[in-house]
Amino acid sequence: MRKKIVSIFQYVLFLGAGIFLVWWQFTSMNAADKKVFYQSLSNTNYWLLVPVVVMSLLSHLSRAMRWKLIMEPLGYKPALKNVFAVTMVGYFANSAIPRLGEVLKCSLLAKFEKLKIDKLFGTVLVERTFDFICYLIFIGITVLLQIDLIGGYVSGKLRAMGSGEGMPIWLKISTVLALIFGIVFLLKWLVNKFPQNRIIAKLSGFVSGIGAGFKTIRSMKKRRLFLLHTFFIWTMYLLQVYIGFFAMEATNGLSIFAAFSVLSLSTLAMIATPGGMGSFPVFVAQTLLIYGVATPQGKAFGWLLWGANTIIVVVIGLIALLLLPYLNKHKESASTSHTNEAA
Repeated sequence: MRKKIVSIFQYVLFLGAGIFLVWWQFTSMNAADKKVFYQSLSNTNYWLLVPVVVMSLLSHLSRAMRWKLIMEPLGYKPALKNVFAVTMVGYFANSAIPRLGEVLKCSLLAKFEKLKIDKLFGTVLVERTFDFICYLIFIGITVLLQIDLIGGYVSGKLRAMGSGEGMPIWLKISTVLALIFGIVFLLKWLVNKFPQNRIIAKLSGFVSGIGAGFKTIRSMKKRRLFLLHTFFIWTMYLLQVYIGFFAMEATNGLSIFAAFSVLSLSTLAMIATPGGMGSFPVFVAQTLLIYGVATPQGKAFGWLLWGANTIIVVVIGLIALLLLPYLNKHKESASTSHTNEAA
């Protein structure tokens, strides 16, 4: 009961944050900004969204194929049509309720492919952990490619922080680092001191799960194909942003490096609120400010990109949810016939 209340509270909190950000974005714009915002959307070349949609679908398909590879060491060989369908249903569910997608896609795949759901959850943990590491690497590449521009922007922010009253900036940074090391040390001590504690056990299990996940990847026979899919997925994400730039006049002249920055920051928005609702355009607009794109136009581009991807997830996710029983009708018929014969 307590877990259910916490889950409901988290859902209301994240959804409420998304709704608030949508409301705030439109109410905070004055008449002139709103005019620029709507003009940017009305003058958009929507035909250029066609390749964006295609690349989005290809990235989802590649993700489904990569998930299949993670299952192979377990002896699982589900049909690609089912893996892709439940992947899209998962995205659709996550756009409304955070983390529901992981539960739903594992449940559906276990049902239609007769697999063990607990092992499927393990494969999802492996996938999410690896994606997080890839995201950190992507951020590092983004900074290295634009060290002068991003370095100047960050240093300007740090100077602004350091010029204020209170602790100097070097002391603030040292304090943050000390806190991080202190938390790591405390967690290690708690795991060793209270191994039977339920919360500590869960934390220890999570860390162990991450280690086990990377062992699974190392033992994978098709490791190169797994890495190739990972590279392809992130390339599709990046090109969606870059090609999207050409659809709007304000972003038409931006380079692929700007797309790196937008993707790095907008990925955080997908975590902040369900499906990035409300937060995605804010993160995109703030990133594009670095490249001289005004806030109303940056928000318009953010809504354009978010809208295209959300429509894909909702439409394909719903279609997949409706088609799954039909796609597996022969399996259910075969299972029923076998049960009747056994009886």
